[in-house]
Amino acid sequence: MSNITTLPIVYFVLPCYNEAEGLRRTAFVLGGKIKALMTKGDISKESRVLFVDDGSKDSTWTLIQQLHHEDGTLFGGVKLAHNRGHQNALYAGLMQALQDGCDAAISMDADLQDDVNAVDEMIEKFSQEHCEIVYGVRSSREKDSWFKRNSALFFYRVFEWMGAETVANHADYRLMSRLALEALSEYHEVNLFLRGIVPSIGFKTGKVYYARGVREAGESKYPLKKMVAFALEGITSFSTKPLKLVTGLGVISILIGLIMLVYVVGSVFTDHAVVGWGSMMCSIWLIGGFLMISMGIVGEYIGKIYMETKHRPRYCIEMTL
Repeated sequence: MSNITTLPIVYFVLPCYNEAEGLRRTAFVLGGKIKALMTKGDISKESRVLFVDDGSKDSTWTLIQQLHHEDGTLFGGVKLAHNRGHQNALYAGLMQALQDGCDAAISMDADLQDDVNAVDEMIEKFSQEHCEIVYGVRSSREKDSWFKRNSALFFYRVFEWMGAETVANHADYRLMSRLALEALSEYHEVNLFLRGIVPSIGFKTGKVYYARGVREAGESKYPLKKMVAFALEGITSFSTKPLKLVTGLGVISILIGLIMLVYVVGSVFTDHAVVGWGSMMCSIWLIGGFLMISMGIVGEYIGKIYMETKHRPRYCIEMTL
């Protein structure tokens, strides 16, 4: 358990990708919250915001530099040499915070959809209840579309059924103590899915419920295509059940084949052999579909093994403020 006898140094880690339109507003709101926490005596005056530029194509990094120039004690930055995705950018920021000597790090999105007022309760649970990890959990999904709300519910149920541990209605808004960050640094896989990794770390945890707001500016970085890819990444990174399903599909295909064999033999004896042609074609397509799905699932796992064996770095830092 963390033993913080002085005011904790808390880093706020925000991955950014093409967030120039709303970044200054985010800095204003979050900076005000941090100063208020300092004034109340909840966090150390060495606490700060750490923006992680994930290879943005707009002026995001220029804005981060300006913010750092205006108040270098409050705003810092990490620039990745290339776009490596949200999870890698977030991990880079958390590891930089750990390296800088923080007592805890709070990760959140840069679009202000995560309620910054929830950090008060997070810090309280960390400082007073000694929680090493505090999850920010959405209290409702009323503002989501019908499709997004139900697809998220479906994902969490599938993830749970697959045997992987996760926190429902939690994205990447969380507080992690230094102890939890040190444990996270021991996870070396290339295929990062922090929503699954963090719950597997252990330690005492807590939850803070908040209402997620609307995006302040810019467009969502998670369209449907990326959401589906993110879900598949999470499932295949934490469960081998899809591989077991391949075996199940194979058994089903064999049973269907045996049933069709009995049907064909019966058709021959009853002079209805021609009629079986349609059923035979359906069986071929069905089995062919099962085989293609099975090959795709196995290929997904082989691809992950291939990437892991390369031992390539998750990211390269070009510059640090």
